Amino acid sequence: MTGAEPESPRLFDVAVVGAGPVGCALALLLADRGRQVVLVERWPEPYPLPRAVHFDDETARILQACGLGPVLPSLSEPADVYEWQNAEGVPLLRLGTSGAGRSGWPSANMFNQPDLEAELQAVVDRHPHIDLRRGLEAVAVDDLGPEVLLTADPATSTEGNAVEGTILRARYLVGCDGANSFVRRAINAPMEDHGFFFDWLIVDVRLHSPRIFDPSNLQICDPRRPTTAVSGGPGRRRWEFMCLPGEDLDALDEEDRAWELLEPWDVTRDNATMVRHAGYRFQARWATTWQRGRVFLAGDAAHQTPPFAGQGMCAGLRDAANLAWKLHLVLDDPAAAAVLATYDVERIPHAAAVIGFAIELGKIICVPDPDEAAARDAAMAPTVSDGAVTPGAPMPSLDGGILALGTPGAGDLFVQGVVSDGRERGRFDDLFGAGWALVSTAATVADVPADLIEWFESIGGVVAIVGPCGIVDDVEDQYTTWFADHGASAVVQRPDFYVFGSAPSPDDLRRLLENLRSQLSGSPPPAEGDAPIG
Repeated sequence: MTGAEPESPRLFDVAVVGAGPVGCALALLLADRGRQVVLVERWPEPYPLPRAVHFDDETARILQACGLGPVLPSLSEPADVYEWQNAEGVPLLRLGTSGAGRSGWPSANMFNQPDLEAELQAVVDRHPHIDLRRGLEAVAVDDLGPEVLLTADPATSTEGNAVEGTILRARYLVGCDGANSFVRRAINAPMEDHGFFFDWLIVDVRLHSPRIFDPSNLQICDPRRPTTAVSGGPGRRRWEFMCLPGEDLDALDEEDRAWELLEPWDVTRDNATMVRHAGYRFQARWATTWQRGRVFLAGDAAHQTPPFAGQGMCAGLRDAANLAWKLHLVLDDPAAAAVLATYDVERIPHAAAVIGFAIELGKIICVPDPDEAAARDAAMAPTVSDGAVTPGAPMPSLDGGILALGTPGAGDLFVQGVVSDGRERGRFDDLFGAGWALVSTAATVADVPADLIEWFESIGGVVAIVGPCGIVDDVEDQYTTWFADHGASAVVQRPDFYVFGSAPSPDDLRRLLENLRSQLSGSPPPAEGDAPIG
């Protein structure tokens, strides 16, 4: 403790440390469920320079749940192809990312992070259940059992202004405070480091006039200077240049040197404005525990990934979506506290798999040795057909936690289709909300006991009956197709959009809902042989 006096006895439901995209999203997902959240951020204003430049369709759906659905199309531009070329421009890998993903948004979206943060901040500022405290730096975390005390001292702004320190009380605390997380250190969470790191120079520019880059997103696997050239959002571009062995990153990180490196793309002071140039070292590591008692980690505080899969911010927003519904559940029913242990079970293997995929991509590009690069080119180039694209790698499924394992689709990301309720037409979540959902044919749900349906609705669940006799018109047949592909006629979707489980018949659906009720009460799931059969 620092000796600061508490300003009031108010007890928040959740304290969130860090008001970046992950912290803001977590606060909003909790506050939209009626939770009282205090959001603490050391910086007086949002960080004004670009960082992340990509989010996928799953992340877009999470941002949709945070209230950003209407503005996402104007904040981002889809990317159809992510191409990898050698020094001579020969394709080594061509990942197709065009069209909508299963979450109902473009599979790959390029954006400018300050623009996205400004929209998130606006929603946070308007929300009556979020108390945002800027200019406060977390300096102590004390888990007292029934609640957590957060000591936050003034952080002086660049103008020399400061705010008063305080002690904040909350039933739970989540550290979303970045790669150098104070909260991670406070709970003594060890890191598993895979030792895969390289120094790079990032250069972000704003173009003075529109220009087409084909392909829009490109990795140049040139051993003389491995380079990334991608969209930075509407009207913006990003280049990343690898710092070569024996080269000084500080010397590389000079504005004049950055302009020299941009010359091959005809990007100059005459036709572009340099928004940022910065040297950085990417990491491949994650905390081996994301929870100690009532304190949790999320986002970069819990994991850091190489940039080549574009999944850094995406992984953090998945953390927020996963943790928000579990905290809400346990705040309503403290007897279900065991559910919180599934946060580590579900998110750590998922994040580790994403980091592993990014490492494998990084091994392709981060090759400064000419002989090694030539061997790579000889192995990869023949596998790329003219004009053909390889489907982008799907994100991994969940393989443990709150799932009806053994039922088709359990642990997979569920679809979000365009639907109509007879009055409105739009994405499913815009019409029915982003919580628990039972999507079923009329015949399957009709014979389920009323008390089970009432219980499901009591946890915020919605029942959406699709098909000719239902209230939901499956406009693009996405749910009908999913049912056919999985041999199911009903599915239970979790609030983070993953499939809890599916069922082919009314009796299986009854058992599926009983399984869910048991697990959410903190009881272990039934043995696989007792699970609904698919």
